Amino acid sequence: MNRNRLLNAELSHAIASMGHGDLMIVCDAGFPIPSSAWRIDLAISPDVPDLETVLGPIAANLIAERVGYADTLPVHNAPLLAKLKRLFPDADFETTTHETILGEMARKAKVIVRTGAFDPWGNILIYSGVDVPAWFSKPGVVAPDYYAKKLKG
Repeated sequence: MNRNRLLNAELSHAIASMGHGDLMIVCDAGFPIPSSAWRIDLAISPDVPDLETVLGPIAANLIAERVGYADTLPVHNAPLLAKLKRLFPDADFETTTHETILGEMARKAKVIVRTGAFDPWGNILIYSGVDVPAWFSKPGVVAPDYYAKKLKG
């Protein structure tokens, strides 16, 4: 049996398949998932599972370099933004329009994980990163400035 706390085989496979810069979207129950997308549907009923229940194990098992969300989230769903910042403390955060998430980003995602969340603007973009200390620890290797801050932690 797997040693970590993520028991869903397809979600574990998706995380293991992520390369640097790949995009995973964890979305609410109403997200319009393109028919061509790799879809992992975890939704059972309203708010089962909720976003935090799904994002927690993802955050524990995936190195997230960046986390994106709708530019309306800070005003219209501040509690969700606070959860994101708690779950992904080492990630950089960025905003985009809700329309861009629903269209362009949905088409670019490597995988889309549907939750049962009934959360306004509950569609989260997670960009896979690298283990910076592991990649830049060999003698003579110099980390670029944008990774240097992650080496000092």
